[in-house]
Amino acid sequence: MITPAEPGHGQTDPRQPAIMSERRQLINVAYRLLSSLADAEDVVQETYTRWYAMSRAEQEAIESPGAWLTTVAGRICLDLLGSARARRERYVGEWIPEPLPDRAEWVSGRTGGIAADPADRVTLDESVDMAFLVMLESMTPAERVAFILHDVFRYAFTEVAPVLGRTPAACRQLAYSARRRIRVAQAPATATAQNAGVVRNFKLAWEAKDVEALIGLLAPDATATADGGGLVSAVLHPVEGSERIARYAVDIAGRAPGLALLERTVNGRPGLVAQLDGVTVMVVAFDIAGDRIKRIWAVRNPEKLRPWTAL
Repeated sequence: MITPAEPGHGQTDPRQPAIMSERRQLINVAYRLLSSLADAEDVVQETYTRWYAMSRAEQEAIESPGAWLTTVAGRICLDLLGSARARRERYVGEWIPEPLPDRAEWVSGRTGGIAADPADRVTLDESVDMAFLVMLESMTPAERVAFILHDVFRYAFTEVAPVLGRTPAACRQLAYSARRRIRVAQAPATATAQNAGVVRNFKLAWEAKDVEALIGLLAPDATATADGGGLVSAVLHPVEGSERIARYAVDIAGRAPGLALLERTVNGRPGLVAQLDGVTVMVVAFDIAGDRIKRIWAVRNPEKLRPWTAL
Protein backbone atom coordinates (compact mmCIF):
# COMPACT_ATOMS: atom_id res chain seq x y z
CA MET A 1 0.00 0.00 0.00
CA ILE A 2 1.29 3.47 -0.86
CA THR A 3 1.60 5.68 2.20
CA PRO A 4 0.76 9.42 2.25
CA ALA A 5 4.32 10.58 2.87
CA GLU A 6 6.72 9.06 0.35
CA PRO A 7 10.48 9.04 0.89
CA GLY A 8 12.33 11.83 -0.87
CA HIS A 9 9.34 14.10 -1.26
CA GLY A 10 9.75 16.16 1.88
CA GLN A 11 6.49 17.52 3.23
CA THR A 12 3.19 15.85 2.49
CA ASP A 13 1.64 16.69 -0.86
CA PRO A 14 -1.55 18.74 -0.24
CA ARG A 15 -3.18 16.88 -3.13
CA GLN A 16 -2.54 13.56 -1.40
CA PRO A 17 -6.15 12.90 -0.26
CA ALA A 18 -7.50 13.57 -3.75
CA ILE A 19 -4.85 11.34 -5.33
CA MET A 20 -5.50 8.46 -2.94
CA SER A 21 -9.28 8.85 -3.39
CA GLU A 22 -8.78 7.63 -6.96
CA ARG A 23 -7.80 4.17 -5.67
CA ARG A 24 -11.31 2.72 -5.66
CA GLN A 25 -12.00 3.94 -9.20
CA LEU A 26 -8.74 2.42 -10.39
CA ILE A 27 -9.54 -0.92 -8.74
CA ASN A 28 -12.96 -0.90 -10.40
CA VAL A 29 -11.51 -0.14 -13.84
CA ALA A 30 -8.66 -2.65 -13.57
CA TYR A 31 -10.87 -5.51 -12.35
CA ARG A 32 -13.26 -5.11 -15.27
CA LEU A 33 -10.35 -4.98 -17.69
CA LEU A 34 -8.49 -7.99 -16.28
CA SER A 35 -11.21 -10.12 -14.59
CA SER A 36 -8.80 -10.67 -11.70
CA LEU A 37 -8.89 -8.81 -8.40
CA ALA A 38 -5.31 -9.84 -7.60
CA ASP A 39 -4.05 -8.49 -10.93
CA ALA A 40 -6.14 -5.34 -10.50
CA GLU A 41 -4.56 -4.66 -7.13
CA ASP A 42 -1.09 -5.16 -8.62
CA VAL A 43 -1.92 -2.71 -11.42
CA VAL A 44 -3.08 -0.06 -8.97
CA GLN A 45 0.02 -0.53 -6.83
CA GLU A 46 2.24 -0.15 -9.89
CA THR A 47 0.29 2.95 -10.98
CA TYR A 48 0.86 4.68 -7.65
CA THR A 49 4.49 3.57 -7.66
CA ARG A 50 4.97 5.37 -10.97
CA TRP A 51 3.25 8.48 -9.60
CA TYR A 52 5.51 8.63 -6.58
CA ALA A 53 8.60 7.93 -8.67
CA MET A 54 8.15 11.38 -10.22
CA SER A 55 9.56 14.51 -8.69
CA ARG A 56 7.25 16.99 -6.97
CA ALA A 57 7.69 19.36 -9.92
CA GLU A 58 6.67 16.64 -12.39
CA GLN A 59 3.60 15.82 -10.31
CA GLU A 60 2.55 19.45 -10.03
CA ALA A 61 2.87 19.85 -13.79
CA ILE A 62 0.08 17.28 -14.27
CA GLU A 63 -3.19 19.18 -14.56
CA SER A 64 -5.44 16.22 -13.71
CA PRO A 65 -3.81 13.56 -11.50
CA GLY A 66 -6.96 11.42 -11.72
CA ALA A 67 -6.82 11.33 -15.50
CA TRP A 68 -3.08 10.60 -15.36
CA LEU A 69 -3.59 7.71 -12.95
CA THR A 70 -6.39 6.24 -15.08
CA THR A 71 -4.31 6.54 -18.24
CA VAL A 72 -1.33 4.79 -16.66
CA ALA A 73 -3.47 2.05 -15.12
CA GLY A 74 -5.23 1.54 -18.45
CA ARG A 75 -1.93 1.20 -20.30
CA ILE A 76 -0.64 -1.35 -17.79
CA CYS A 77 -3.88 -3.32 -18.16
CA LEU A 78 -3.60 -3.14 -21.95
CA ASP A 79 -0.09 -4.63 -21.77
CA LEU A 80 -1.30 -7.38 -19.44
CA LEU A 81 -4.25 -8.18 -21.69
CA GLY A 82 -1.87 -8.50 -24.61
CA SER A 83 0.15 -11.17 -22.81
CA ALA A 84 -2.85 -12.85 -21.14
CA ARG A 85 -3.81 -14.91 -24.17
CA ALA A 86 -0.37 -16.47 -24.35
CA ARG A 87 -0.47 -17.22 -20.62
CA ARG A 88 -3.91 -18.80 -20.92
CA GLU A 89 -2.76 -21.06 -23.72
CA ARG A 90 -0.48 -22.62 -21.09
CA TYR A 91 -3.22 -22.65 -18.43
CA VAL A 92 -4.30 -26.14 -17.42
CA GLY A 93 -7.98 -26.61 -18.24
CA GLU A 94 -10.54 -23.85 -18.61
CA TRP A 95 -9.88 -20.30 -17.39
CA ILE A 96 -12.71 -18.50 -15.56
CA PRO A 97 -12.63 -14.88 -14.33
CA GLU A 98 -11.70 -14.56 -10.67
CA PRO A 99 -14.92 -14.22 -8.61
CA LEU A 100 -15.18 -11.23 -6.32
CA PRO A 101 -15.05 -12.17 -2.61
CA ASP A 102 -18.38 -11.35 -1.00
CA ARG A 103 -19.67 -12.50 2.39
CA ALA A 104 -23.24 -11.37 1.67
CA GLU A 105 -26.06 -13.90 1.68
CA TRP A 106 -28.27 -13.12 -1.29
CA VAL A 107 -31.51 -13.76 0.60
CA SER A 108 -30.95 -12.01 3.92
CA GLY A 109 -28.26 -9.57 2.83
CA ARG A 110 -26.36 -10.29 6.06
CA THR A 111 -22.61 -9.99 5.84
CA GLY A 112 -21.05 -10.54 9.24
CA GLY A 113 -17.37 -10.12 10.02
CA ILE A 114 -15.33 -6.97 9.52
CA ALA A 115 -16.05 -4.87 6.46
CA ALA A 116 -13.33 -4.59 3.85
CA ASP A 117 -11.54 -1.32 3.17
CA PRO A 118 -14.00 0.71 1.02
CA ALA A 119 -11.11 1.72 -1.22
CA ASP A 120 -10.58 -1.94 -2.13
CA ARG A 121 -14.19 -2.75 -2.95
CA VAL A 122 -15.37 -3.32 -6.48
CA THR A 123 -18.75 -1.75 -7.15
CA LEU A 124 -21.26 -4.46 -8.00
CA ASP A 125 -23.32 -3.92 -11.15
CA GLU A 126 -24.06 -5.72 -14.40
CA SER A 127 -20.51 -5.07 -15.62
CA VAL A 128 -19.10 -7.57 -13.08
CA ASP A 129 -21.69 -10.26 -13.74
CA MET A 130 -19.80 -13.47 -14.53
CA ALA A 131 -21.58 -13.93 -17.86
CA PHE A 132 -20.60 -10.39 -18.84
CA LEU A 133 -16.96 -10.89 -17.84
CA VAL A 134 -16.81 -14.10 -19.87
CA MET A 135 -18.17 -12.21 -22.90
CA LEU A 136 -15.42 -9.61 -22.48
CA GLU A 137 -12.85 -12.38 -22.99
CA SER A 138 -13.92 -12.64 -26.65
CA MET A 139 -12.79 -9.05 -27.32
CA THR A 140 -9.38 -7.90 -28.44
CA PRO A 141 -7.44 -6.04 -25.72
CA ALA A 142 -8.02 -2.69 -27.48
CA GLU A 143 -11.76 -3.33 -27.87
CA ARG A 144 -12.07 -4.25 -24.22
CA VAL A 145 -10.25 -1.15 -23.00
CA ALA A 146 -12.23 1.18 -25.28
CA PHE A 147 -15.55 -0.43 -24.32
CA ILE A 148 -14.95 -0.55 -20.56
CA LEU A 149 -13.61 2.99 -20.29
CA HIS A 150 -16.26 4.55 -22.54
CA ASP A 151 -19.42 2.47 -22.15
CA VAL A 152 -19.03 1.39 -18.51
CA PHE A 153 -17.13 4.31 -16.95
CA ARG A 154 -18.27 7.04 -19.35
CA TYR A 155 -14.84 8.39 -20.26
CA ALA A 156 -14.91 10.46 -23.45
CA PHE A 157 -13.11 9.01 -26.44
CA THR A 158 -10.67 11.91 -26.20
CA GLU A 159 -9.74 10.52 -22.76
CA VAL A 160 -9.60 6.91 -23.99
CA ALA A 161 -7.31 7.80 -26.91
CA PRO A 162 -4.14 8.38 -24.81
CA VAL A 163 -4.60 5.00 -23.12
CA LEU A 164 -4.74 3.13 -26.41
CA GLY A 165 -2.39 5.39 -28.34
CA ARG A 166 -5.03 5.82 -31.05
CA THR A 167 -7.25 8.60 -32.34
CA PRO A 168 -10.64 9.24 -30.71
CA ALA A 169 -12.30 8.11 -33.95
CA ALA A 170 -10.42 4.81 -33.85
CA CYS A 171 -11.41 4.33 -30.20
CA ARG A 172 -15.05 4.97 -31.11
CA GLN A 173 -14.85 2.24 -33.75
CA LEU A 174 -13.29 -0.19 -31.25
CA ALA A 175 -16.10 0.43 -28.76
CA TYR A 176 -18.68 -0.05 -31.51
CA SER A 177 -17.11 -3.38 -32.47
CA ALA A 178 -17.12 -4.49 -28.81
CA ARG A 179 -20.75 -3.43 -28.42
CA ARG A 180 -21.71 -5.49 -31.46
CA ARG A 181 -20.05 -8.59 -29.97
CA ILE A 182 -22.08 -8.16 -26.79
CA ARG A 183 -25.38 -7.70 -28.62
CA VAL A 184 -24.82 -10.99 -30.44
CA ALA A 185 -23.88 -12.97 -27.32
CA GLN A 186 -25.95 -11.42 -24.54
CA ALA A 187 -29.12 -13.19 -23.42
CA PRO A 188 -32.11 -11.29 -21.94
CA ALA A 189 -31.55 -10.48 -18.26
CA THR A 190 -33.50 -12.34 -15.59
CA ALA A 191 -34.62 -10.60 -12.40
CA THR A 192 -32.38 -11.24 -9.39
CA ALA A 193 -35.31 -12.51 -7.30
CA GLN A 194 -36.14 -15.10 -9.97
CA ASN A 195 -32.47 -16.07 -10.22
CA ALA A 196 -32.37 -16.58 -6.46
CA GLY A 197 -35.28 -19.01 -6.58
CA VAL A 198 -33.68 -21.07 -9.33
CA VAL A 199 -30.29 -21.17 -7.57
CA ARG A 200 -31.90 -22.17 -4.27
CA ASN A 201 -33.78 -25.01 -5.95
CA PHE A 202 -30.54 -26.12 -7.59
CA LYS A 203 -28.81 -26.10 -4.19
CA LEU A 204 -31.58 -28.20 -2.61
CA ALA A 205 -31.58 -30.69 -5.48
CA TRP A 206 -27.78 -30.89 -5.38
CA GLU A 207 -27.80 -31.56 -1.62
CA ALA A 208 -30.49 -34.22 -2.12
CA LYS A 209 -28.53 -35.78 -5.02
CA ASP A 210 -31.77 -35.59 -7.01
CA VAL A 211 -30.71 -36.06 -10.65
CA GLU A 212 -34.20 -35.56 -12.09
CA ALA A 213 -34.76 -32.33 -10.16
CA LEU A 214 -31.38 -31.01 -11.33
CA ILE A 215 -32.18 -31.86 -14.94
CA GLY A 216 -35.46 -29.97 -14.61
CA LEU A 217 -33.62 -26.83 -13.52
CA LEU A 218 -31.08 -26.94 -16.36
CA ALA A 219 -31.63 -25.92 -19.96
CA PRO A 220 -31.22 -28.93 -22.27
CA ASP A 221 -28.16 -27.31 -23.87
CA ALA A 222 -26.67 -26.04 -20.60
CA THR A 223 -22.91 -26.00 -20.09
CA ALA A 224 -20.87 -26.28 -16.90
CA THR A 225 -17.26 -25.11 -16.79
CA ALA A 226 -14.78 -25.77 -13.97
CA ASP A 227 -11.50 -23.94 -13.33
CA GLY A 228 -8.98 -25.89 -11.29
CA GLY A 229 -5.89 -24.30 -12.81
CA GLY A 230 -4.11 -27.64 -12.69
CA LEU A 231 -3.86 -27.28 -8.92
CA VAL A 232 -6.91 -29.34 -7.95
CA SER A 233 -8.97 -32.01 -9.66
CA ALA A 234 -11.42 -30.55 -12.19
CA VAL A 235 -12.76 -31.52 -15.60
CA LEU A 236 -10.58 -29.96 -18.27
CA HIS A 237 -13.38 -29.23 -20.73
CA PRO A 238 -16.94 -27.90 -20.30
CA VAL A 239 -19.61 -30.46 -19.49
CA GLU A 240 -22.51 -30.10 -21.93
CA GLY A 241 -26.14 -31.11 -21.60
CA SER A 242 -28.51 -31.09 -18.65
CA GLU A 243 -28.29 -34.81 -17.85
CA ARG A 244 -24.48 -34.94 -17.95
CA ILE A 245 -24.24 -31.85 -15.72
CA ALA A 246 -26.78 -33.23 -13.24
CA ARG A 247 -24.93 -36.53 -12.92
CA TYR A 248 -21.60 -34.74 -12.61
CA ALA A 249 -22.99 -32.57 -9.77
CA VAL A 250 -24.33 -35.63 -7.95
CA ASP A 251 -20.97 -37.37 -8.39
CA ILE A 252 -19.23 -34.40 -6.75
CA ALA A 253 -21.67 -34.49 -3.83
CA GLY A 254 -21.12 -38.24 -3.43
CA ARG A 255 -17.34 -37.88 -3.31
CA ALA A 256 -17.48 -35.05 -0.75
CA PRO A 257 -20.10 -36.00 1.86
CA GLY A 258 -19.11 -33.14 4.15
CA LEU A 259 -19.57 -30.49 1.47
CA ALA A 260 -21.55 -27.49 2.75
CA LEU A 261 -23.32 -25.27 0.17
CA LEU A 262 -23.79 -21.64 1.20
CA GLU A 263 -25.99 -19.07 -0.50
CA ARG A 264 -23.66 -16.20 -1.33
CA THR A 265 -23.52 -13.29 -3.73
CA VAL A 266 -21.10 -14.03 -6.56
CA ASN A 267 -20.24 -11.00 -8.69
CA GLY A 268 -23.51 -9.32 -7.82
CA ARG A 269 -25.72 -12.33 -8.57
CA PRO A 270 -27.09 -15.22 -6.50
CA GLY A 271 -24.47 -17.97 -6.40
CA LEU A 272 -23.16 -20.75 -4.21
CA VAL A 273 -20.03 -21.25 -2.15
CA ALA A 274 -18.95 -24.79 -1.32
CA GLN A 275 -16.95 -25.37 1.86
CA LEU A 276 -15.23 -28.37 3.42
CA ASP A 277 -14.42 -28.06 7.12
CA GLY A 278 -15.01 -24.31 6.90
CA VAL A 279 -12.61 -23.81 3.97
CA THR A 280 -13.96 -22.51 0.67
CA VAL A 281 -13.17 -25.07 -2.05
CA MET A 282 -15.46 -23.86 -4.82
CA VAL A 283 -17.37 -20.74 -5.87
CA VAL A 284 -20.22 -21.28 -8.33
CA ALA A 285 -21.77 -18.62 -10.58
CA PHE A 286 -24.85 -19.07 -12.76
CA ASP A 287 -26.27 -17.65 -15.96
CA ILE A 288 -30.05 -18.03 -15.92
CA ALA A 289 -32.58 -17.43 -18.67
CA GLY A 290 -36.17 -17.50 -17.47
CA ASP A 291 -36.47 -20.42 -15.05
CA ARG A 292 -33.60 -22.50 -16.47
CA ILE A 293 -29.86 -22.45 -15.86
CA LYS A 294 -27.96 -21.92 -19.11
CA ARG A 295 -24.39 -21.85 -17.84
CA ILE A 296 -22.55 -22.74 -14.65
CA TRP A 297 -19.02 -21.61 -13.77
CA ALA A 298 -17.30 -23.41 -10.91
CA VAL A 299 -14.05 -21.83 -9.74
CA ARG A 300 -11.89 -24.36 -7.88
CA ASN A 301 -8.42 -22.90 -8.40
CA PRO A 302 -7.25 -22.29 -4.80
CA GLU A 303 -5.28 -19.23 -5.88
CA LYS A 304 -8.49 -17.59 -7.06
CA LEU A 305 -10.31 -18.69 -3.91
CA ARG A 306 -7.76 -17.32 -1.43
CA PRO A 307 -9.71 -14.07 -0.84
CA TRP A 308 -12.89 -16.09 -0.19
CA THR A 309 -11.15 -18.27 2.40
CA ALA A 310 -10.17 -15.12 4.29
CA LEU A 311 -13.81 -13.98 4.65
